[in-house]
Amino acid sequence: MQPDISSNRETPVDTFVHPGFPARVVFGSGTRERIPEEMAALGCGRVLVLSTPGKTARASELSDLLGDLAVGAFTEAVPHTPVATTERAVAFARALEADCVLAVGGGSTIGLGKAVALRTGLPQLVLPMTYAGSEMTPILGETSEGRKTTRRLPEVRPRVVIYDVDLTLTLPPAISAVSGLNALAHAVEALYAQDRDPVTSLLAETAISALGSALPEVALRPRDTRVRAEALYGAWLAGMCLGTVGMALHHKICHVLGGAFDLPHAETHAVLLPHVVAYNAPAAEQATAAITRVLGGPDAATALREFADRLGAPRALRDLGMPEEGIDQAADLVVRQAYWNPRPVDREAARRLLSRAWAGEAPRSDIEP
Repeated sequence: MQPDISSNRETPVDTFVHPGFPARVVFGSGTRERIPEEMAALGCGRVLVLSTPGKTARASELSDLLGDLAVGAFTEAVPHTPVATTERAVAFARALEADCVLAVGGGSTIGLGKAVALRTGLPQLVLPMTYAGSEMTPILGETSEGRKTTRRLPEVRPRVVIYDVDLTLTLPPAISAVSGLNALAHAVEALYAQDRDPVTSLLAETAISALGSALPEVALRPRDTRVRAEALYGAWLAGMCLGTVGMALHHKICHVLGGAFDLPHAETHAVLLPHVVAYNAPAAEQATAAITRVLGGPDAATALREFADRLGAPRALRDLGMPEEGIDQAADLVVRQAYWNPRPVDREAARRLLSRAWAGEAPRSDIEP
C-alpha cells in the first residue's frame, strides 16, 4: 500500500538545507546520575553549577551528587540574562578555575550558561527542568539598559543536554502550562519559518501533537511519569526546531516585551501566540492548516486560544504587568530591526495586535499591515 501523503504536508520536492542537531542528548528517567560520565567524555573535571535563586536546593543536591567534581554553585540566574549578572558569573567561574558549567533549570539558567560560555569558551552541560527548549539552540538573548539583543552564535550551543523526566514531576501545573506553551510557540513559528525544511516541519508538527496531548494531562496528573515524558519529548522536538530555523514576529514581540518591560517570558508567549498566528494566517496557510489538523478547532488561532484557556494560561498582557502606555513604545521596537515574517508588519499593525493582546481580546486576522 502506498503511503498517504497529505497535500498539506511539506515533502522534499525542492532543494533545501538541513543543518542537523550537534548536541548530545541523554533522555530518560534518573539520567542525572550520568552527569559524571558525560563530564568525563568532555574531558572535564571541575564543573560550576548554575541555577536561579529558586533552584538553590536543586543546585546543592546536584553538587552533592557530583562530589569533588563540583567546584561551586552560582545561583543568581534571572530572566532575560542581564549582562551584569553574567559578568559576576564569569568572574566566579574563573576564580574557581572551572572547566565546564552545568545549567540546572529553565531558560533563565540556560541563558546564563550560554552567556558564560561565550565569554570563557567553557563547554556546557544542561539539565532542563522546564519545557523552554533553549538548551537545543545556538540562540543567546541578553539584556542591557532595557534592551534585549538576540543573536545566533554556534559557540553558545550546549554540548550535552540531559533530560531527566523525574526532575519535571515537581514542576507546578500552572508553570508547566505556560512553559509548554512557550515550547509550542517554537514549533508553530518553525512551520512558517523562512528557512523551514521538510525535516524541521515534521519535527514541529510532532512537537505540537505531543505537547497538545500531554499538557492537559499534566494539569490533571502532574506526577505521572509517562505524561511528563511525553511533554518533555515534545519540548525537546520544539527546541530542535528553534535551534534549526529562524523565528518570526511572535518571538520578536516576546523579546521586545521581555527586554523593555521585564515581562515573564513563558507567560508572554502564552498570551501572544494566538494573536500572532491570527495575524500571519493569510500568509501561512500550510502552517495554520497543520496546527488546526493537530489541535482541532475552526482555525489555528482559535485552536491555540482555546488550548491555552484549557490550560488556565493568562490571556492579557496587562495581567502580566505591561502598562497600557507601553504599547506605542513596544510597537516602535517591534518594527525596528524586525525579524523576517511571512506577512509584512508595520508600526500600526504591530500596535493594533499589541493592543488586542494587552486587553485580552480575541485574536483577529483582519489587522492590515
